[in-house]
Amino acid sequence: MGSQSHEVSILLLDDTQITGLNQEYLKREGPTDVISFPMRDDDFPEVQPEVLGDVVISVETALRRAEARNIPLYEEVLFLLIHGILHLLGYDHEQSTREEKKMRRREAELFEQVITDPKIRSAVDTV
Repeated sequence: MGSQSHEVSILLLDDTQITGLNQEYLKREGPTDVISFPMRDDDFPEVQPEVLGDVVISVETALRRAEARNIPLYEEVLFLLIHGILHLLGYDHEQSTREEKKMRRREAELFEQVITDPKIRSAVDTV
């Protein structure tokens, strides 16, 4: 993808709202932490190629996980955002163990890069 600009929409919901999306689009019961909706279409790649898609995060689920892990909420939301964007880029941890390891490795790399970036750290520390 190089240095091209890409667009991602981020939607923060509660458990009730994400449960509806999870049921409707993934046919899964109950809330989930993050759902990605890719907008790229292999049949029509020229239609808005800069739009990657949507990442939907349940803040309630993220808060429970953050509390369970004893980490700040923003770190959990950041991790879920990275996870969702990687799905938009074609990573799929449900495809195989090999793909899961590849995706988990990339998640960790990106999370570490973002969380240790001095500009981001100073912005987060002022919130």
